[in-house]
Amino acid sequence: MDNAIFRFPKPINEPVKAYAPGSSDKQQLKQALAQVSSEEWDIPLIIGGKEIRTGNTGKVVMPHDHKHVLATYHKAGEKEVQMAIDAAMAAHKEWSELPWVERASVMLRVAELFATKYRYLLNASVMLGQSKNPYQAEIDAPCELIDFLRFSAFYAGQVYEDQPYSDTGILNRMEYRALEGFVFSLSPFNFTSIASNLNMAPAMMGNTTVWKPSTTAIHSNYLLMKVFREAGLPDGVVNFIPGQGSVVGKVVIKSPDLAGFHFTGSTSTFNTLWRQMGDNLENYKSYPKIVGETGGKNFVFVHPSAPALDVATAIVRGAFEYQGQKCSAASRAYIPASLWKDVKNYIGDMLKDIKMGDPQDFTNFVNAVIDEASFDNIMGYINYAKQATDAEVIFGGNGDKSVGYYVEPTVILTTNPKFKSMVEEIFGPVITIYIYDDNKYEETLELCDSTSSYALTGSIFARDRYAIQTAFEKLRYSAGNFYINDKPTGAVIGQQPFGGSRASGTNDKAGGPLNLIRWTNARTIKEALVPPTHYGYPFLGEK
Repeated sequence: MDNAIFRFPKPINEPVKAYAPGSSDKQQLKQALAQVSSEEWDIPLIIGGKEIRTGNTGKVVMPHDHKHVLATYHKAGEKEVQMAIDAAMAAHKEWSELPWVERASVMLRVAELFATKYRYLLNASVMLGQSKNPYQAEIDAPCELIDFLRFSAFYAGQVYEDQPYSDTGILNRMEYRALEGFVFSLSPFNFTSIASNLNMAPAMMGNTTVWKPSTTAIHSNYLLMKVFREAGLPDGVVNFIPGQGSVVGKVVIKSPDLAGFHFTGSTSTFNTLWRQMGDNLENYKSYPKIVGETGGKNFVFVHPSAPALDVATAIVRGAFEYQGQKCSAASRAYIPASLWKDVKNYIGDMLKDIKMGDPQDFTNFVNAVIDEASFDNIMGYINYAKQATDAEVIFGGNGDKSVGYYVEPTVILTTNPKFKSMVEEIFGPVITIYIYDDNKYEETLELCDSTSSYALTGSIFARDRYAIQTAFEKLRYSAGNFYINDKPTGAVIGQQPFGGSRASGTNDKAGGPLNLIRWTNARTIKEALVPPTHYGYPFLGEK
């Protein structure tokens, strides 16, 4: 019997490799890219540890070269979804009762495998399947994926260690049980690290999951599943079921064993599924725990005291890295009239240098958007701005989907602070800028707060400390992650816990203890060391 009281040391973040010219890292990554691009995988469902091929298939293509097929994947039907639920429930007892340090050991082994044996293969899969340049792929998967796993093991120890006070003659304990049922995880295309964490955070706390991966991220997500199994994750703890969202959701939502929902994706999808759960409340054994990170309309707000070059750099990086397909991407900016000329010139100079194309060409900063539907949606907003009388496209504005789904980094200038692209999430390489009078700083801060229904990320640029404090207070509920003199993207596990509120989600801060505790069902245990032997109390003795 292992009766050690174990505390994992606080991890450090996984170092980000630079893939500099001539480095062995770059050479190994290019070898992995050549390998992945030359193969065509056959991707099955994985339910209870068994590979299942339904014969109802779809294709995985490169977004930057959509004629290039990377894989054929099998889709789950209603029968397979129920099989996945049954497998998760069958695995629940043993996994939830396994000592938490043993579960953490599996998480740490997964992290180590991705840090070493599978690092370049994972990076190549993300680059080709999700069209990320080497740096964007590296900071996502492996690095953030590894950080999620290592920090979860550390923070789980903090959760379990948090115990109630025991008074004289009483022993009090808190048992952090797994949820009574399975967790449904619905993951996005844009971050492979999130796909991993949506499953492994609940699993760290003893839960089992039914996982529907994004159709446009199946290649890298399947690799995750294979490595989970190699690391010793028991069969049925995570069940991998690609398929149509409506088919999967129909079976999952009606299951009485649904105990949790872990989601990253669009606000509309989250709202729809939450409503469906509400309609089924009387069928559930317990109220499902719902954790979601949804949309964003993230801002860069600039005070006249800010350096123009700092602002321009934040806009270009914040809006156009990974083609703006980050929940946290900068998509609206408020710039004082006195700074606009310099900021505009700096942005223009940077965009002249930026190259767009295949991520296998390491000189390309911008790559393709994820699929045709995304391309058409983004171009719809750009074309709307081109036709508007209160806006103009001042940089970019072109798209081409003949070979890959390419949209130029685009800057829209508007005179209407409630212009469509200032309000609605686009999820592409588009930022809209509104110029305000320098003497209307506080008034425009209030406008920023009230313009969008979202509240995920935002940043303030200023040298004037009083101006920063004013923005800090007026924008208090405008962003769950608030950045001072930095772009609104790039949260790091253990440093900037991530999440927003309003229409941006439940703000349970992925990667930290706030998220982990949501996957527990606490039981308070009180033991009387010497129980009383008489019913009476002293007050009864009054004469």
